[in-house]
Amino acid sequence: MIDNAHLDRLGRRVTLRPVDDDNWRAVADVAPRDDQRRFVAALGARYLLLSMRSDVWNSLAVYADETVVGHVMWGVDDDGSHWIGGMLIDAAEQGRGVGRATVQTLAPWLAAQDGNPPVRLSYHPDNTPAAALYTSLGFHPTGAMDDDELVAEQAP
Repeated sequence: MIDNAHLDRLGRRVTLRPVDDDNWRAVADVAPRDDQRRFVAALGARYLLLSMRSDVWNSLAVYADETVVGHVMWGVDDDGSHWIGGMLIDAAEQGRGVGRATVQTLAPWLAAQDGNPPVRLSYHPDNTPAAALYTSLGFHPTGAMDDDELVAEQAP
């Protein structure tokens, strides 16, 4: 479990836990708001399959107290940078600070790995809520693109 003692706006403790036999169905069913589907997968199941079929990504269940409320992935790039990807907070849980607490929990954990690697993520340029969130958490565009998404790196 990854736990930095961050709370959402309802006072629930946000933790990141391995996807396992007990929670994978709840993670697979996580779905964003309809207006977000052009930026993220329609269901957490897509990200779970990606992490199962890829040597790069590792899925984590996002919990608020003892309830699965989302999904996030992390991975290591060829250059040693550590990435946050596939963050999906269930539509019913949005606006409660769960996404913010998720990044605040995962980013320091990734940065503390062997060699203190840079922490990066990417987002679509039209996804202004994501850009605002990541900028407020210290991520700044690098000028690079990954497919059609801007790459951002957290300042050390």
